[in-house]
Amino acid sequence: MPTIHLQQATTATPEQFLAGLTDFGPGRSELFGNSADESLKVHDQGLEYADVTEGSHGIWERLHYDWSDPNRVTIRTTDSNVWGRASGHTYTFTRQPNGRTDVDAVVVREGKNLKGRVLAIVVGTVGKGVLQKAFAKTVKSIEGRNDGPSDPSVSTSG
Repeated sequence: MPTIHLQQATTATPEQFLAGLTDFGPGRSELFGNSADESLKVHDQGLEYADVTEGSHGIWERLHYDWSDPNRVTIRTTDSNVWGRASGHTYTFTRQPNGRTDVDAVVVREGKNLKGRVLAIVVGTVGKGVLQKAFAKTVKSIEGRNDGPSDPSVSTSG
């Protein structure tokens, strides 16, 4: 069962990154390429959790998002056409003294059938580079949502 570790620094705050991860509205596919808007369905959502089905390219999974810890989001697969229940994602945010945030992402993929097992092998070998590029794109997109002065001493009023 492949476990992929990804890490990147960002100008987004943990709160801004969390807001991007938990925005299940239209345009989600701009942040997450493997989450096609037409496949997105929010089954239930509360202040610190969501039950969501998302996917693309014939692969879907129902996910339980938990952001009760503001510095950590766990996303667990509860159903999928290819991924087993040990699959999921964990994002951990570490605020740095320079104002940046380190984002650590862990992706676990357990194939539950032949297609899933083959995809898990691909993810575990050549897939890390693909996931790293997708993660970098997500980070850049979340930063783009929050463009503007990051220094609170900089005034935007004239």
